[in-house]
Amino acid sequence: MFIVTANEMYDIDRYTMNEIGLDGKLLMENAGRAISGKIESIIGKPDHICILTGSGNNGGDGFVIARTLLNKGYHITVVQVVPNQKITGDAHFHKNLLLSLGGSVIISKEPSEIHELVRNSDIIVDAILGIGVSGMLRHPIAEIVSIINETANFVISVDIPSGLPADEGIRDFQSIQASYTVIVEAPKVSAFLQHTASFYGEWDIVSIGLPLDVLKNNVKRVSWTEDLFRQSMPKRKTDAHKGNHGRGLVIGGNAEMPGSITMTIKAALRTGSGLITAGTTEKVIPVAASHCMEATYLKLGETNGNLNNDISIPLKSFDAVALGMGMGRQQVTSNLVRQTVEEATCPLIVDADGLYHIKSILDLVSNRREPTIITPHPGEMAMLLNVSVRELLVKPFTYSKIFAEKYQVYVVLKGRFTIITAPTGEQSVNSTGNVGLAKGGSGDVLSGIILAMVMQKQSVFQALCNACFLHGSSADILVAKEHSVNDLMASDVIDGIAEVYRTFRV
Repeated sequence: MFIVTANEMYDIDRYTMNEIGLDGKLLMENAGRAISGKIESIIGKPDHICILTGSGNNGGDGFVIARTLLNKGYHITVVQVVPNQKITGDAHFHKNLLLSLGGSVIISKEPSEIHELVRNSDIIVDAILGIGVSGMLRHPIAEIVSIINETANFVISVDIPSGLPADEGIRDFQSIQASYTVIVEAPKVSAFLQHTASFYGEWDIVSIGLPLDVLKNNVKRVSWTEDLFRQSMPKRKTDAHKGNHGRGLVIGGNAEMPGSITMTIKAALRTGSGLITAGTTEKVIPVAASHCMEATYLKLGETNGNLNNDISIPLKSFDAVALGMGMGRQQVTSNLVRQTVEEATCPLIVDADGLYHIKSILDLVSNRREPTIITPHPGEMAMLLNVSVRELLVKPFTYSKIFAEKYQVYVVLKGRFTIITAPTGEQSVNSTGNVGLAKGGSGDVLSGIILAMVMQKQSVFQALCNACFLHGSSADILVAKEHSVNDLMASDVIDGIAEVYRTFRV
C-alpha cells in the first residue's frame, strides 16, 4: 500500500491520463462508483443522505456518488456549495449526467440553509474539498465545515476530510472531522501523522484503475501490511542449525536497569536468533541469567556499576550488535559506545542511552561500512536533530529522511505510526500496535526483535519493517485475546511473538 503526497498524486493522475490514455471522466466514474460501494456497506436504505459537493475532482466524485446511489433507490439530497461557474471539466460532465438522469442539485452556500439540510440528514457525504488544501479555510467553506462538525450525525469523507492537509508540515488548519473516509487509490501522508490522523476517522481504500507500475515508479513510501510481512519473512529450512540464524551481541545494562537488557535478549531469542550474548556488568549477569537461561553472558569493564571499555569485546565474532539499552549516560560509558561504533564490522542497532552517546560522534557513525540502525522515540529523535518534539512530529517523514540520508543510517522513528527510513530515502510506515505499548520496556523488546531480524536472510529494510510489524502485532493479538491496553506489559509482548508467528504461519 503506497503512501502519497498531494504532488505525487497529481503527477500520477496526470501521467495516467496524458501518457497512458485513461480518460479523466472514466477515472472519476470509477472513483464515484467504488466509493458508493463502500458507502452502501456502511449505511441503510432508509437513511437520508446529503452529499455536499465543491469544485474539482472531489465535487465530481460527489456527483457520481449521487447518481449511483440515486439509481439504487437511496434518498439523496445533493448540495453544491460553490457557484456554477466553478464546476468545470470532468466534474461539469458528471453533474450534467446526474441532472439528465433525474437527479437534482441545490446550489447554496448559506449557512442557515445548509445547517437545516445537515440537521435533517442521517448521513453526510463530504465531497467539498480535495488534497490541494493547506492552511485555514475561507468564507463560506469555513462556516460550512463548522456546521458539519457541530451538527452532522455521521460524516463520510471522499478521499480526504475537507480542509485537512494531505501533506506534513502544516500545523494550523480547519478540517471536517470524518466518521469514515473512503480514500482513493493511496492514503495520503496526513493519515499517518499524530496531529492529523484522527480527522480521517476509520478509513478504507478503493482502487480506481491507476496502474501499479506508475505508483511504484513515483512513490518511495509504503505502509507495511500483513501481505508484505508474509511475503518477505524468511522461511526456515528443515536442516537449519543455530549458526544459520545469527549470533548476536547486546551491550547494555547497569545495576539500576538490569531489566532492559534482559528483555532485549529474550526478545531476540524468541524472535529466532540462533545465539545471543549479553555484554553487561557483573551485577547484571545473574539477574538477566535468572530470567533468560538460553543466552550466554560476557562480563564487561565497569566503573561504579557503569560500563566502560576496559575489557576488550570480540566484536568481530558477532553477526549483529545491539547497543544502548539500560546502559546509562555516564562519560565512562561513552568511551565504550565510541569503540563499538568504530570497531563493529556488522550491523549495529543503537537504542535508548546509546542514542545519547552517539550524538557527539555522528561523523563516525556515518563513516561505518556496515549498516547502522537507530531506533529513537520522538524525544530522542528531536535531541539528535536539535529541534523541538512538536516540530519533529509535524514533519516526521521529512526529518527522518534528512537524517537517514545525511548520516547514512536506517531510522526507526517509533510512535503510533512507526516510520522506517533507509539511507536511500525509502520509507515505510508500520500501523500495528496499540497504546498498551506505551510502557517502559517496549523499546527494549523492539530492539531485540530487530537484532534477530537483521540476522535473517532478508534486506535490512525488510528486516526493520518486519520487526516493527511483529512487535505491534504481538500487542494487538494479546489485547484482542487476553489482555487490555492497561495491563499489557513489555514482557507480555515477548511471549506474544509466538502467537504472531502461528497466526501468520511464518
